[in-house]
Amino acid sequence: MNLENRFLLAALKTSAAQRRELLPLAAILIAAGLAGSFLALASEVLEGETLGFDKAILLALRDPTDPANPIGPLWLEIMMKDLTALGSITNLALITAAVAGYLLVSGKRAAALLVLASVGGGTLLSNLFKHVFARPRPDFIAHAVDVYTASFPSSHAMLSAVTYLTLGALLARVEANRRSKVYVVSVAILLTVLVGCSRLYLGVHYPTDVLAGWVVGSAWAIFCWTLAAWLQRRGQIEGQRGPAES
Repeated sequence: MNLENRFLLAALKTSAAQRRELLPLAAILIAAGLAGSFLALASEVLEGETLGFDKAILLALRDPTDPANPIGPLWLEIMMKDLTALGSITNLALITAAVAGYLLVSGKRAAALLVLASVGGGTLLSNLFKHVFARPRPDFIAHAVDVYTASFPSSHAMLSAVTYLTLGALLARVEANRRSKVYVVSVAILLTVLVGCSRLYLGVHYPTDVLAGWVVGSAWAIFCWTLAAWLQRRGQIEGQRGPAES
């Protein structure tokens, strides 16, 4: 190898190392920005500044002649009820347990523990926010499904973000194939968006409830991604599968 090629190879290695150093910092800054956005939105909600916007969006999704019914055919309402079930505590717990079990049988015990801690911590955070803000549910339209807890933030939206984004990111970190990584994360984002939108359509949350759930849930997921990457570099969590293991 001539001198020029050696310099080029060294430069590429240095550039890759710098990117690895900057990525955790960028992720932390993004998570902090999302957390700040959540606090700003929460302040606006508590002051009643968002109520006009919230009501306008919810009424736009209802039949003008009968606000008790959402717009669209009956099959759409049934589909939305099925989608919203993907964000229920029961289903999210089953999915989390299934993924943790997969990691355990694959010999990735540390990754399985991190999955359980990430989703469990996000669930505790969601319950704390519900208790602190105690926002009543929308009371000017009928609810298409039964609800029993406070409205802000949407626990379905938040826990979907916490669970699906965290699981998607952690699974992507233990996959070597780039297309597999993109697919897993894309599906996680799609599921998170669909669950949140279903809550609006069914009239059980204000738009700002769902937005707040997405924001704070994403912040928590990014924090967990960053922790997973840091632990992986330290060798305390299992890394990607090599070609021989695929």
